[in-house]
Amino acid sequence: MAFLSGRRRRSRLAPELDDQELGKLLKSLLATTRTGTIATTDLCVAQIARLLDQDPGDWDRRAHRMGVLADFLAGSNLPRSWATREPRNPSALTLHAWAQVARGRSEGHLEDSAGVVESCLRAAELAPQDPTPWVVLLGAARLERWQQSQVFGAWNEVLARDRWNREAYLTMLGYLTPEEAGSRIQVLEFVDALRARMPANMPCAATELTAQVFQYHSVLGRGGFEALTARNHWSQAMAAQALERVVHTWVQPGFLRHARALADLNVLAYALMAADRRHEARPVFEALGGIVTAWPWQAGGDPLAEYDQAQRRAAAGA
Repeated sequence: MAFLSGRRRRSRLAPELDDQELGKLLKSLLATTRTGTIATTDLCVAQIARLLDQDPGDWDRRAHRMGVLADFLAGSNLPRSWATREPRNPSALTLHAWAQVARGRSEGHLEDSAGVVESCLRAAELAPQDPTPWVVLLGAARLERWQQSQVFGAWNEVLARDRWNREAYLTMLGYLTPEEAGSRIQVLEFVDALRARMPANMPCAATELTAQVFQYHSVLGRGGFEALTARNHWSQAMAAQALERVVHTWVQPGFLRHARALADLNVLAYALMAADRRHEARPVFEALGGIVTAWPWQAGGDPLAEYDQAQRRAAAGA
């Protein structure tokens, strides 16, 4: 993760974060699909396959790239076409399944749940060391509200291959919230168990802080007096301690090295501003260099506008 200079840069939504190769691919895919040429699918597939074949065994980077591409292509027929053409290509099968899950999140359900499961299991069989098909299956299980025994089955398959998989931990966290299929107690137990075992700079390091943002958003969502006093959440012991554990380390150059580190810094900047800890938020904004993620900023409205306003407030210190 590149830490940038203190000079303010124009903020922008960048799903690729600081992954320059992925950013170039997204731009190329957009330009290629606009041409409408007969060879469009072949060219796009070749570009995607080339990127996903880089860094074999770097499951963290693979999940980041696959997830961003799945979101980008959720409304496209390209992942289905690739999987149909290459039914024994685990990357094609996994991307196809993940794109369906991404589309399902916006629609509230999977169009073809059985097909997603089949694609994930075939990909897992073809690439037995790769946790990514199981990560996608876990996402499908969360969306479809599978029973916890089934969900934990997929979860254990991920952990057997990638102990600190960021996407898997955040997916399980969301599933265990009281708004979905769990309870507040289950969230606390999940976070406590992770914190007791996890080294501080693992890819899933933001799980605890994300849980606190989830709870904060839950309070805001109740409206009325509770929403007006929601800031008090960050003065409570667990929320304050979650911030204290990361605020001084995450901004240190080289401390966070995983692919979605800038997404985690967005969460930290948001939480610090919600807690009115503006002085501590300033170096976080400097490290971000204007790279914005839609969540959690979109909770207050337009994410870029919310980010820019928060950055100005942090810079002014008032």
